Amino acid sequence: MARKFLYFVAVMIVLAIAALLAYRLFGTDMIRMAMVPRATFEAQREAPRNIYARKILWLARPDKPGNPALWTPPGYMPGQRGTGAAIFFIHPTSYINRDHWNAPIDDPETNARAELFLRGQASAFNEAGDIWAPRYRQATFGAFLTSAAESERALALAYGDVSAAFDRFLKEVGPTRPIILAGHSQGGAHLTRLLRDRIATDPKLRARIVAAYVVGWPVSRATDLPRMGLPECRTAEQTGCILSWESFAEPADPSLIVDAYDATIGFDGRPRKGTPIVCTNPLTGTADAAAPATANLGTLVPAADLATATMAVGSVPARCADRGFLLIGDGPNLGPYVLPGNNYHVYDYSLFWANVRADANRRLKAFAQ
Repeated sequence: MARKFLYFVAVMIVLAIAALLAYRLFGTDMIRMAMVPRATFEAQREAPRNIYARKILWLARPDKPGNPALWTPPGYMPGQRGTGAAIFFIHPTSYINRDHWNAPIDDPETNARAELFLRGQASAFNEAGDIWAPRYRQATFGAFLTSAAESERALALAYGDVSAAFDRFLKEVGPTRPIILAGHSQGGAHLTRLLRDRIATDPKLRARIVAAYVVGWPVSRATDLPRMGLPECRTAEQTGCILSWESFAEPADPSLIVDAYDATIGFDGRPRKGTPIVCTNPLTGTADAAAPATANLGTLVPAADLATATMAVGSVPARCADRGFLLIGDGPNLGPYVLPGNNYHVYDYSLFWANVRADANRRLKAFAQ
């Protein structure tokens, strides 16, 4: 399992380097040309509401042999099955092909890459309870690089799958178990809609939410948060709240994200332009905070010989800055493995893996009291 985690790191490095070189050499226009599908959107049947009764459609679930979400680095162990919270995790984009606007649900390479994401991200929650992570017909990477109508249709199709999977998740875990929601990047985007559509409209379900980790996706305090059913987490032991961050080393240039964000409309129908973004400091579990590297309980780092993965304690600080981006100082010494603008997007969870783990456990404990 440790070696498989290193494959995750390798994949992220390859993607990051490719994106960085493409950006430096050709700019955003060339990236769009290379990644945005040329084909017209292929209308597909909406996911039947009971289709996620099929176990094969889950990347992770408590009874899955070889569950990738159960990976842990040395010194850590997953919790006992059937205890704690039920965790619904929505993985980030693992489909980068431009042949289709949405990933085929049975694409082996896409699903294998998604499992690697679970080892490096969802694993942070495996002490707090049982992790459920669905396959879904995710929008391709290029869908996030264009404002074409096909992009919205691709994301809507992907969200339909996530919603259907959430229905099955709720049926499987029963009516009373505490719930943790988490996602990253595209998974974070779908999680914001799930919060708006399902959590905000159902008081009984909302009362079961320990916390929602909307990581790697901007959430507007002014135009999104009031419609998502939960407040942002202001304190470390608060429950029934939302955490969100986007990581940048310094000097940070988040202009690519800001430009895209400012061009969109929030959940309340108003423009997001100029509105502040929710920023949770994962080192403290509090909003708009700063913390030194000594507060970092552990960052996931591969060994020099690539044979194991270990924890680097006290190596990465974090502070929330203007507009709500999370700044991490110089950033860890990983070479050119970051996206343009010093964006550590692919490492949003691994930078603070042990703190995220402690945060989930702490909030679950507070929820139970």
